Amino acid sequence: MKKNQIKLMCISGIFTALVFVVTAYLHIPTYNGYVHVGDGFIFLAACLLPMPYSIFVGAIGAMLADLLTGFAIWAPGSMVIKALVAMLFTCKRKKIMAPRNTLMLVPAAVISIAGYYLYEVLITGSFVASLSGIPGSTIQAVASSLVFVVTGLTMDKFNIKETMMEDYNQ
Repeated sequence: MKKNQIKLMCISGIFTALVFVVTAYLHIPTYNGYVHVGDGFIFLAACLLPMPYSIFVGAIGAMLADLLTGFAIWAPGSMVIKALVAMLFTCKRKKIMAPRNTLMLVPAAVISIAGYYLYEVLITGSFVASLSGIPGSTIQAVASSLVFVVTGLTMDKFNIKETMMEDYNQ
């Protein structure tokens, strides 16, 4: 196994743990789940890691949070939704806060809000009752986007991505 693959796996593991902890333990409970900012770290991982690694971070970090906090029914939906969201962002830009990644916050919010709505319809069988989850999903999308922007700008200021890319190429 190449040295850079081991580094990518290690960074992916750290981001997966970060997504899990932030999602599972820094959340606000709602009637049907919880609102968290873990998605912001999925976005960051997707801007720093190649796609297969960032998909793993999003899917597994979110799934573990659901499984280990009593919301196992949401785990399959979270895996799919967070994998799709991670695919929107790219690590191929010099900065985390590249215009493309910033613009992807909108479709990421749409996929997350619509995805959880449809998954809740699948679980409950009710299109109307499932509408009550949309405000929480919207708050989560906005809060996660803010975490991503603030953290991304800070990391860009310290050239974190440039340093990481140099490490990958060694």
